[in-house]
Amino acid sequence: MGSTSEFNRRDLVKRAAALGIIAVPAMSALSSCASAGSSDGDKVEKGKKSAKNPLAVNESAGLDVVIFDGGFGDKYAKDAQAEYIKSFPKADGKIKLSSTQKIQSTLQPRFNGGNPPDLVDNSGAEQMDFGTLVAKDQLTDLTALLDAPSVDDPNKKVRDTLRPGVVEMGQFGGKETWILYYAYTVYGVWYSKGNLGKLDAEYPETWDDMLALCAKAKKKGIAGWTYPGKYPYYLPFSLYPLIAKIGGAEVLRKIDNLEPNAWKDPAVKAAFDAYYELYKKGYVLKGSPGLDHLQSQKAWAEGKALFIPNGSWVENESAKQIAKNPQFDLAVGAPSSLSSSDKMPFGTIWASGGEPYIVPRKARNAEGGMELLRIMLSKKSSQNFIKQVSSLTSFNGGTDGITLPPGLASAQTALQKAGSNIVNPRLQDWYVALQKERIGVGALGEMMAGRMTPDEAIAKIQKYADDTRDDSSVKKYKR
Repeated sequence: MGSTSEFNRRDLVKRAAALGIIAVPAMSALSSCASAGSSDGDKVEKGKKSAKNPLAVNESAGLDVVIFDGGFGDKYAKDAQAEYIKSFPKADGKIKLSSTQKIQSTLQPRFNGGNPPDLVDNSGAEQMDFGTLVAKDQLTDLTALLDAPSVDDPNKKVRDTLRPGVVEMGQFGGKETWILYYAYTVYGVWYSKGNLGKLDAEYPETWDDMLALCAKAKKKGIAGWTYPGKYPYYLPFSLYPLIAKIGGAEVLRKIDNLEPNAWKDPAVKAAFDAYYELYKKGYVLKGSPGLDHLQSQKAWAEGKALFIPNGSWVENESAKQIAKNPQFDLAVGAPSSLSSSDKMPFGTIWASGGEPYIVPRKARNAEGGMELLRIMLSKKSSQNFIKQVSSLTSFNGGTDGITLPPGLASAQTALQKAGSNIVNPRLQDWYVALQKERIGVGALGEMMAGRMTPDEAIAKIQKYADDTRDDSSVKKYKR
C-alpha cells in the first residue's frame, strides 16, 4: 500500500476484528442490555450497615469478580479477596474470582443476559467501551464507595485517600463516578539506563539529541525505537504528551472534545513529523509493525532497541527479560523537547489512573464488589500491589516505607519533576473505538509503517473524529 493510496476500510475492519479491538459490535450488543435478562429482584439482600460494614454488605452472599489477566496478573486481587473473607467469613467458599484476557468476549454475553459479575477489571485489547456502558446505564455509580470511610482511617473518606484526578477520570460529564481506576500509570518513553550507558549517553532532553543518539545506535546495529505495531495505540503514550508539550495542554483538550480541526493544530503536525522521521531515517526496529506488545517489549528488553512507548506496567510485564541484564536499570523519560518554543517544559508527562474497575448496574452483589474495591484501596493492599507488580496504585501514599524497583522509582521521580505539568487525555476512555481502531490501527500504525504520510494520517484522523462527533448514536463528553 503506497503512501498516497486510499486506506482500505474493509481491510482495517478485518484486521481490527482479528485483533479483538473493534468496539462497534459491542456497542450494538450492549444497547440491548437495558431490557435483557435479570431484574433488580435478583440482587442479594443488603446486609446491616455498621462501622465495620459501611456499605451494608450481605455477609453471607457470594461474590463474582473478573480480572483482566494482563501485566499485573490477578494475585493482588486474590490477596484482597482473602482480606474480604476475613471481614466476611460466611462468604468463604462463595467467592468466584476468575481472570481472562478476553474481557469483551467473555462478559458481553453476560451483560446482554442481565447476569454480569459483581466487579470487573475492564482492561486490555478487548476492553468494553466505557462510553457505551455509561450511555446505556450499565454501570453502578460508585459514589457510595467514595463516600464510605477508608479502611485505614474511618475519619477519612475513600475519595480523600486517592491521588488527584482519579475520581474525575471515572466521571462522564456528571457528578456520578462510574469507574474506579486502581493502578496509577506513568506513560512515556521507557528505556534502560544501562544500555544508554554502553553508548556513553543519557536520556536525550531534546529531539535533536534523540535523533543523534538513534543515529549512533544504528551504527552499532541497535534500533532507536520499537513499538507494538499490532496495537499501535501504544504510540500515543508518548506522542500525546509530546503534542501537549509543543502546543500546550489546550490542544489535547480540543482533541478530547472532538472540536472541528483539532487534529490540524500545528503541534499535532510537528509531533507526527518528528515520529515519522524515526521511520524515515531507519531508527525503528525492523519488523515492529508486525509485533504485538509482548514481542516488542521482549525485543526492547533484549537490547535490540533503546526506546519504547509504554506504561509503568512494563516493569512487571517484562520482568523476566529485564532480569537477564543486571545492569538494565529501567527508567522512563518524558517527551524530548522539539524546540525552545514548546509551550510546556521538558518533564511534561502523561500520568493517570489505569486498570479501570466497574461494578455493573445489574450485579447481584454490588455492595460486595464495592467493598472489595474499598479493601484494595487500603494501605496494606496498595503496598502489596506495588511490591508484586512494580506499579503505583491510586491510593495516595502507598509507597511509604517501600524500597521501589528501578522503573517505579523512576516513575516517581518523573512525577515529581513534572509537578503540575501532567497531562491526562480522555479520548481513550470516552471513545474507545475511535482511539484504538481508527486513530491507532487506521492511522498511526499506517504512518509508522511508512504506508501513510503525517499529512495523510492527520487528515484521516480528523475525518474519524468528525465522523464520531456527527454520529448521533455515540454519546459525547467534554472537559
